[in-house]
Formats: sequence, structure tokens, C-alpha cells
Amino acid sequence: MSSGHKTMAGFLTVIGGLILTIAGLLVDWPRWVWPLVATLLLSGAAFALRAASRPSGPIPQNHMLEPDLPIPEPERWERVVSDVALPSSIPDYDFLFSATVRWCPGDTSGDTPYINPGALAVDAVLDRARRITATQPPHRSSLAQHQLNGALGTMTADPTGRVKALAEDVTLRLTEADLARLHKLSTVRKDEEVWEHERNYERNKRAYLGDDVFKDTGSAVMWWMAKNDDHVEKAVDLIGPLAQLSSAVNNTELPERFRHLIRGFAPEQDPQQGDAEPSFGALFSDGPFRATPAYDEATTADLLERLMDRLGLEEDSDARAAFARRVADALRAQGLENVAEEVKQRFDAPPPPPDPEWGPDPEDNDEAA
Repeated sequence: MSSGHKTMAGFLTVIGGLILTIAGLLVDWPRWVWPLVATLLLSGAAFALRAASRPSGPIPQNHMLEPDLPIPEPERWERVVSDVALPSSIPDYDFLFSATVRWCPGDTSGDTPYINPGALAVDAVLDRARRITATQPPHRSSLAQHQLNGALGTMTADPTGRVKALAEDVTLRLTEADLARLHKLSTVRKDEEVWEHERNYERNKRAYLGDDVFKDTGSAVMWWMAKNDDHVEKAVDLIGPLAQLSSAVNNTELPERFRHLIRGFAPEQDPQQGDAEPSFGALFSDGPFRATPAYDEATTADLLERLMDRLGLEEDSDARAAFARRVADALRAQGLENVAEEVKQRFDAPPPPPDPEWGPDPEDNDEAA
């Protein structure tokens, strides 16, 4: 309590005592009242002193009469950095780093030179961030951003020890062009991987079919029976086609014992046997064999040629040409103009002389008319 308050309390006590003394003398109080009045005066003085010693509020009394002073602006030790290029684990794909760098002065002695604490703090934070981003792939920028927020969130001294710095609100991103390139590379890499697996699958399948399934006719038949064990009787009909497939896979000629099972092929023709058909070897050599179309693919002219070969009509002979012409006339008489024209073009020859048995040629009669 201040001395002014104590003086005021003592003055009021004395005034109160004088007033009571004068009042007691005027009214002639009894003697027993005077001790009571003295006790009341002392109690009042003590109460006044105690009340004056209590603080009147949160602001000290010595400052109550002074005017309000402006509060100084606190010093802010922070700096914002934006889009600083930091390396990634792949060359030419840089991260763009942005953050708010905060710092506080470190331990400095009185004889140290003047420093720029903001620059030291930013350099320290970027150095810490660079060591992390250099190990991260560019397509993992989101994961690297969270790692930076954790690693840079601790106040750490710079190498010189003159400032302590941390980073807040860290963002890490790539340019739109780099993002497009990475997406395209990822798509191509995935497609290439799928294509490589498909090629390996095809290569393995070819090796399986060539080295195992169609190694020979017996292996091919056993492979078919393993897949169709409930159709054993059908395997007998497929021995010929399977033997042909096995020979084609291994680039070898069809064994003689299987040739009779292939429709449209016959053993090698003997000059003494006029009725023999061309052999299967006609498909694999340029020797004395001639390949003939399969029955299902043969045209009328092809079938007619086979018939004339079976009949022994020599090529480029008048008998062969006359036979073909008569067949063409018969086809034309049946209304098969296209087929007749095909036969005529295949075996085109001058008309034979009139045969007394058959009568004059109808075309000669038309020309005479």
C-alpha cells in the first residue's frame, strides 16, 4: 500500500475520534461508554488500513493514471518460398517446392559478424529438402510431400549454428508437361510389359506344340486322345490329318505309311499303271509329281481334267480336246453356260471333224443357217 493511502486512513481515524469525543462531552456519556468508543475507533482504523492495502484491479495503481501506450508489433521470423526446383531421382524431372520457412536466432557470441538469418534459414531448409527429394521418383510427389512435412517440421540448427529453422505448409508438385510425359511413359511401359508376356506365352506355346505335341504322329495322336478321351474311335479318322500336321510342323515329308489316309493324295504314279493318281510328294517337290486341288476346292474343269487323265487321254491331243468340247456342249444344253464356258477356256481347241455317228455339229448348222 502507498504512503498516501496510509496517511488518508490515519487522518480519517483522528477525525472520527475527535467527533466522538466532542459528542460524548456534550451529552455527558457514562464512563463505561468511553472504552467502547475507543475500541470502535481502533477497529475502524484497522479496517480502513486493510481495505486500503487491497489492489483495486488487474492494473497496478501506479499505472492507472498513465495513458495507454501502443503495443509494439512482434517481430515475425518467417519467409515464404515458392516453386523452387528440387531434383528427383530421375534426371530432368524436377519437383517444384513451396513452403513457409520459420526460424529463431541460435547461439551467437558478441563478436560474430552481422548475418541475414532469413537467408540462412531458407538455405538450411532447402538443403534438408533436397536430400529427401533426390531419392524420390517424380511420380510419387504426393508421398514425398508428406515426408517433407514431417522431416522439415522440426526446428533444427543450420550448419553454422547461428539460426534454427523449420518449414510449414510444404507443397511439392510437377509441371503439367512433366506429368503428361510420365503418364505417357507409364502407359507405354505397361503396354510393353503386356506385349512381352503375350510374346513369351506365344513362344512357349509354339515350343510346346512343336517340341512335344507334334514331335511325331504318335505324339500328336496321344495329345488329341488326352483331350478327347471319350471319342477314341474318332482318333482313328484323324490319324491322317494329325500325321500331315506333324510333318508340316517339322518341315518333313509325310511318311509313306500315312499317305493313304490323306484324301486327294496317292502313292507315286508308276508309268506302267495308267490308273494311278498323283502322289503326296507332289506337294513337297518339283519332280515328276503334280499337285492337284482337293475335291472340295476343285472346279468342274479340274474334275474333268482328272477324269481325262484316268481315261488315258493325253494332253494336247485331238481326242482330249474333242472330249472336252462334247462335255461343254452337253453342259450348255443343260443351261450351265458358265460351267461350259469354263471348260471351253480350259481346253480350247478347234472343233473336230463331223462324226457320222453323232451327225453334224450343231454349231455348223447354225453357221450354215
